[in-house]
Amino acid sequence: MKHQITIKDTADLDRAAGEFLKEIGQHRLIAFFAPMGAGKTTFTTAICRMLGVEDAVCSPTFTIVNEYMTESGEPMYHFDFYRITRLQEAVEIGLDDYLYSGCLCIMEWPENIEELLPEETLKVTISVNDDLSRTVSWED
Repeated sequence: MKHQITIKDTADLDRAAGEFLKEIGQHRLIAFFAPMGAGKTTFTTAICRMLGVEDAVCSPTFTIVNEYMTESGEPMYHFDFYRITRLQEAVEIGLDDYLYSGCLCIMEWPENIEELLPEETLKVTISVNDDLSRTVSWED
């Protein structure tokens, strides 16, 4: 089934994030494919807000992974694989432990480690439209 959510502007982020969370159901591994500046971290921040994360959310560009605690007390993990140049780097941070933890894992730049992603990973595309709105789309 194809899914698509349009984010009109930054004021529309929370609505879109809430809708996204409802539509993804039980998927725990979310890989955001999008060009630089498309809003991967911004959308992840809105998702965290909808899950009741109180910590400041930022891109883990240098740390590779950030852990946040949701309102329900469950951890969630936010990855940024932009700086990963060898698959072994992802393995060395314990990627499998995170991916098979059962916790929500949101990944930016997953194309850099795509061959390590489990089959059940939900591959989501964020596109920038001519009017600067964003379209979040995926198929499950």
